[in-house]
Amino acid sequence: MSNASLILISHHLCPYVQRAAIALAEKDVLFERRYVDLSAKPDWFLAISPLGKVPLLIVKQDDGTDAVLFESAVICEYLEETQPGAPLHPADPLARARHRGWIEFGSSILSDLWGFETARDAAGYEAKRQAFMDKFGRVEAELGNGPFFAGAAFSLVDAVFAPIFRYFDVFDTIAPTGVFDALPRVTAWRNTLAARESVREAVTDDYADRLKAFLKNHDAWLLKTAA
Repeated sequence: MSNASLILISHHLCPYVQRAAIALAEKDVLFERRYVDLSAKPDWFLAISPLGKVPLLIVKQDDGTDAVLFESAVICEYLEETQPGAPLHPADPLARARHRGWIEFGSSILSDLWGFETARDAAGYEAKRQAFMDKFGRVEAELGNGPFFAGAAFSLVDAVFAPIFRYFDVFDTIAPTGVFDALPRVTAWRNTLAARESVREAVTDDYADRLKAFLKNHDAWLLKTAA
């Protein structure tokens, strides 16, 4: 177990930050959270972030020095290896490798999400919507009886997909996307994750308002579909 103090450098809308925040909560780890404005990155942040991105995890070590971890997958793996509590990876090496594959699959969905929420015309919006339906159809085929990705145990795969579903929780209040209409297992999983405390508390109370403001600033087609 690490006795180091942890500081999670965050942005209010970043889904990758949410992964780390969820993992920290699931491990019942106390941590400090600091937010940065990525449109005006402060010098101290640029000095410690090799990629200029969040999340960062600052590990305050016993010798008084700080170590900085970047990339959400690295941060989550570090937490899994150093913190007690319920494991977030399967013990079996093959199952663990498969989970890591589905984590990468979740990251590919996030790439489509950026195109979806910033699409400015019907064609771009629909192309990404169809891509979601295809990818979540693959997830539907993988899921069992739940309630989580791998059954009864919450895992890092759940921590990856929960922020994705959170986007749609907001999108669907604007205009129904229909992405999950024919996917009962994914829908049940989505609802289970939305109710979990670690997932709810991974964002601030004004998350939905911030996301809607982002959509407005990018002249998102999604807003026009609600007109």
